[in-house]
Amino acid sequence: MSFETWTLEDAEIRLIDGDRGKNYPKQADFNASGHCLFLSAKNVTSSGFQFSDPVFIGKERHDLLRAGTLERGDIVMTTRGTIGNVAYYDSSVSYPLVRINSGMMIFRANQELWNTRFLYYVLTSPVIQDQITSLTSGSAVPQLPARDLKKFALPKVPLSVQNRIEAIISSLSDKLSLNQRINQTLEQMAQAIFKSWFVDFEPVKAKIAALEAGGSEEDVLLAAMQTISGDAQGCANAAGGRMPGAAKGDKLTRLQTEQPEQYAELRATAELFPSAMQDSELGEIPEGWGVKPVGEILNRLKPKRRFTKKQVAPAGSVPVFEQGTDILLGFHDDAPGFIATPEDPTFIFGDHTCITHLSCQSFDISQNVIPLKGRSRPTIWTYYALQGIQTFQEYRRHWAELIVKEVIYPPADICEYFSETVSSLIRLKEQLDTESTSLKEIRAALLPKLLSGELSVIDAEDQLTEEEPMPREEIN
Repeated sequence: MSFETWTLEDAEIRLIDGDRGKNYPKQADFNASGHCLFLSAKNVTSSGFQFSDPVFIGKERHDLLRAGTLERGDIVMTTRGTIGNVAYYDSSVSYPLVRINSGMMIFRANQELWNTRFLYYVLTSPVIQDQITSLTSGSAVPQLPARDLKKFALPKVPLSVQNRIEAIISSLSDKLSLNQRINQTLEQMAQAIFKSWFVDFEPVKAKIAALEAGGSEEDVLLAAMQTISGDAQGCANAAGGRMPGAAKGDKLTRLQTEQPEQYAELRATAELFPSAMQDSELGEIPEGWGVKPVGEILNRLKPKRRFTKKQVAPAGSVPVFEQGTDILLGFHDDAPGFIATPEDPTFIFGDHTCITHLSCQSFDISQNVIPLKGRSRPTIWTYYALQGIQTFQEYRRHWAELIVKEVIYPPADICEYFSETVSSLIRLKEQLDTESTSLKEIRAALLPKLLSGELSVIDAEDQLTEEEPMPREEIN
């Protein structure tokens, strides 16, 4: 069964624009925290909301504005510049007060006629995205004014059928959300270990504290082992297995008895950290560590081939990475220009937005990114060293300015151990990314078939039960 269509204008869906008047926030009104989240274009992506870098306005500025505040169940679409990205504002979004910017539009549907999550799926599907492309192709600065949005042809689907279709598509979306949450946890853990060792110097400070308390050399070493083992244990739990050096805080004696090889490796790692600090151009750093310019810790690779949007497809064997929030430009099936492995990973630098991506898998790049590896230190450590320095955020739009900035440069052995510790997290992240890509392909194919009548709701439910991956426990 296929469905009739009706225009958005007739479908009891309100289009709500943001306030564009004299009270619209200026740059000075934005802060890293505040009363109301004010959406920017990078917060609304092709995969929904992304809040890695939110900005806020205060209550006084918020109260001056009129239209543009989200309600639960609203859908946001970008309508200027990068157009057609769609996000759904439901209870999973933790921010209670959110406003759109001047390049967005709110879709607020009559919920007696619409399952709003179903409508969100329709707006992200080829049913609408193809209409957006036809309206904006050839435009120098793409825009989607309300008069064009009102002409969108939407399927006229009974609410009961909408609910069935929404349940099918949501089962895939829920798995995608779970993968995303797990990957966020994995990344946070890797960053926390880096911060502990190379920013806060916790193993070194543990040794210093033990010395100041009158501890013996053995006490000093055990103090560092306690710190390192706690970090490694969290990493092991996330990776789903034991890792070298993994132990629970005060159970080093048990580790020594039951797993002597791991205990010996943990002890050897703790010995790599000094027990004193020294002055440097960047302040106090561990004794024996150095400082180097960013340009001296990187190898900039010469790509064999760079891809444009027209040269990639939605699916394929080799991913192509781009700068920006979404990272993935598309896929191709030719021989890859880069071969990244767990032993020899690569990461990218976007010379405009500087969103980076570390990969241990084969990949190629777009025309707008720079492929990099570590020089004299592992690539994984180098990637997190760049992520961790303030200057990386301050100078992220200017490669020439970035490479002259200085970073703390630890001995190679410590960097190697860090890279070994977090590499399993990176591999797991990429496995989940691969699974998510397959889930997105299934989701993208299902909805048009359901709306066209090519596939019935019952058939889709049966097919999904057969094809869906095995459930996986979420990482705490």
